[in-house]
Amino acid sequence: MDHRRLSVPESLEGERIDVAMAQLFGVSRTRAAELVSQGRVQLDGAEVSTKSERVLPGSLLEVAIPAEAEPLEVVPEIVEGIKIIHDDDSIVVIDKPVGVAVHPSPGWRGPTVVGHLAGAGFRISTSGAKEREGIVQRLDVGTSGVMVICKSEHAYSLLKNAFRQRTVDKTYHALVQGHPDPLSGTIDAPIGRHPGADYKFAVMDDGRASVTHYETLEAHRFASLLEVHLETGRTHQIRVHMAALKHPCCGDLTYGADPTLAKRLGLTRQWLHAVRLGFEHPDTGKYVEYESEYPDDLAHALAVIRD
Repeated sequence: MDHRRLSVPESLEGERIDVAMAQLFGVSRTRAAELVSQGRVQLDGAEVSTKSERVLPGSLLEVAIPAEAEPLEVVPEIVEGIKIIHDDDSIVVIDKPVGVAVHPSPGWRGPTVVGHLAGAGFRISTSGAKEREGIVQRLDVGTSGVMVICKSEHAYSLLKNAFRQRTVDKTYHALVQGHPDPLSGTIDAPIGRHPGADYKFAVMDDGRASVTHYETLEAHRFASLLEVHLETGRTHQIRVHMAALKHPCCGDLTYGADPTLAKRLGLTRQWLHAVRLGFEHPDTGKYVEYESEYPDDLAHALAVIRD
């Protein structure tokens, strides 16, 4: 157990306890909230009962942080549902199902793409952090579709730079509520972490530059099917931008989707799928493109909307 105690400085007067802990002890606000709920935080000797409690200058803030097992270990395991679209000496292209993270991260104990590849005997590039070697792009746990992983160091270097220079063509399909106006356009709005929830993002004046291009493919009574091209690759970018337009992805309750419509469509996650990925092959230099079909849950929801 790591016991820490510090006096609250004047600069944090009136701040929430989770904000103060984040600044004083270097933990995330999510981790701070967990410690509060576990009864491991005291303010002036009294146990803190809620993360929203406010602090005053001079108060003694104490926290007991339990030692954690290494959360970023890659566990080799075959993950049901991951499909290999293409495999050669330089890259492997997969179709990632929903519910699978790309690599281990703090707080995630579920299946991962890198764990599946290790379990299936794939040799992956050793470039990058240990838990995400060979990874040059990511898809959210709740987003399915096509993605590429690098097997050679040469491929990693070239594709990492291609993603950084925005020369990779990333195409998504999204079923959003209502009808965007205009039916096609560009959303250029910076994205940052949501001020009220660590697990969410939002359009923020001080956020990172984020650009999304969209075009309506089908317009139905309750929803529209969009083709989306990402110029940048921020976390939750499509979900945040569509929610900012008041047209959240169907089923995306985190970003304001209608739960009644989600239930009617049988959705337990956002209707968002990475359908195509195109780039210059790192060995041949030729342009290649890979595609992924809609998984069953998204195909069913779209069929309901069309009917």
